[in-house]
Amino acid sequence: MSAVLHHERSAAVELAAELLGPLATRERPIGELTTYRVGGAAALFSEPDSVTALERLAEVVGATHVAVLVIGKGSNLLVADAGFDGLCLRLGDSFAEIEIAGDRVRAGAAAAYPVLARRTAAAGLTGLEWAVGVPGSVGGAVRMNAGGHGAETADRLTACRIVGLRGEGERVVDASALELSYRHSSLGPYDVVTEASFHLEPGDAVASTARISEIVRWRREHQPGGQNAGSVFTNPPDDAAGRLVEAAGMKGFRVGSAAVSDKHANFIQADEGGSADDVRRVVEQVRARVAERLGVELRTELRMIGFEEGP
Repeated sequence: MSAVLHHERSAAVELAAELLGPLATRERPIGELTTYRVGGAAALFSEPDSVTALERLAEVVGATHVAVLVIGKGSNLLVADAGFDGLCLRLGDSFAEIEIAGDRVRAGAAAAYPVLARRTAAAGLTGLEWAVGVPGSVGGAVRMNAGGHGAETADRLTACRIVGLRGEGERVVDASALELSYRHSSLGPYDVVTEASFHLEPGDAVASTARISEIVRWRREHQPGGQNAGSVFTNPPDDAAGRLVEAAGMKGFRVGSAAVSDKHANFIQADEGGSADDVRRVVEQVRARVAERLGVELRTELRMIGFEEGP
């Protein structure tokens, strides 16, 4: 349960709640919507199922300046035990449709990236097989230029459709304008991706499906299951964050209900019923130890929401 009580919520939240009415839910636990499955509640939560509903949210955000958190599948997110003092937004299922026309693919931002990988492979297209290992949404993959197995979203993305929550309205943005780089895009917290377009190559459905099976097998063999958010730290140039964490002697390091994975040192696991704040403490300790012992400042790939200022 959130440690921030209702009467302590900001004036912006209270005004937004009044204006949104039934479009938003108060004190919705959102830690459970992440793959960590720990953490607190959002002061307000909304799950719009249309662009019209998004535009209404944009009007309220513009009028109240309430803080906004957009989440997809919650696979790269840690929400503090104190929760988030703002409006958390997650797109409804109507934004999860996938359309395939020749070698062109349009996918709603709420679609799961592994589903898109399997659908395109089955359709005889190649280029997104690697995405079966990314347990996030299409919108999240665009926002962070998700990647793996030697590929990244930028390789195949051609454009995306965005609704701006600060009055910019709906617009289509070419991939070249997103400043896509390693785990980065120019999308801001008030930019809501609603759809993405990809250009793939004709391939062989049997071969692509076999490649997907191999990726799934590899990940099960080399990466832990359970409550985690995948890689916590980005890889420094010409090195691997997991190798550095292990070299610093932090594999298995634990604080309370959270620990560095014994299977892969760039994964931090949360115990069932554990604390997001414990996960954060492990992140801080690992960064400090790697800097102290190896002289490398690790950057977090994990988004941490609702915590006091820090790494």
